[in-house]
Amino acid sequence: MKYQVPQFIGVEDKIFGPLTAKQFLYVAGAAAFAFILWTVLPRILAIIIGLPIVALFLAFAFYQYNNQPFINVFESSVKYFMSSKIYIWKKIPKTPKEMEKADSEKSAASYIPKLSDSKLKDLSWSLDIKEKIE
Repeated sequence: MKYQVPQFIGVEDKIFGPLTAKQFLYVAGAAAFAFILWTVLPRILAIIIGLPIVALFLAFAFYQYNNQPFINVFESSVKYFMSSKIYIWKKIPKTPKEMEKADSEKSAASYIPKLSDSKLKDLSWSLDIKEKIE
């Protein structure tokens, strides 16, 4: 039995003339918002406030950035700026001369002799020394 495979599933249907349903809703929302501002506020203030918002709605409806709808780009940018960021510090390795200098300063400040290769013995020795000093 043969079945017909749907094609062009990524293309939205044009419902309202040359506009898709999403585009029509964005344009209608922009028009409604502009009308409300025009009737409520003084004319110059309505233009100053309404123009950027209407432009944003029209960008949502028609503009694409890197073949992505502008609403996706806008949403991602808002999430980026609102979320906390983790900065990771990458330690730069020291040169051999800097390491020798740091070792000499460290050894001059507090000298604890190494009695053995066992870390447990070194730890017990250092604890015994601190108890006797105090």
